[in-house]
Amino acid sequence: MERPHRHTKAGCLRILRSLSAYLDDELTSDVCREIRAHLGACPRCEEFLDGLRVTVSLCRHLEAKPLSPTAKAQLRRQILKAIG
Repeated sequence: MERPHRHTKAGCLRILRSLSAYLDDELTSDVCREIRAHLGACPRCEEFLDGLRVTVSLCRHLEAKPLSPTAKAQLRRQILKAIG
């Protein structure tokens, strides 16, 4: 049974946590349908997905450089602030 689309911070976070697996086609068709329904009704999550697609594309073409623990923490704070 499909869950209702929740446009709360918690509902959006649940969807956002699945987007990487969604882009990699690693989810069941039911979960993909749920994500697509949410994205169709939630412009903020749709915008985040568009940004994630661009980021993934750019990262595939760049040499990976390790981040310092400070840079990782700062990036995490920025991401959480952007989706909050």
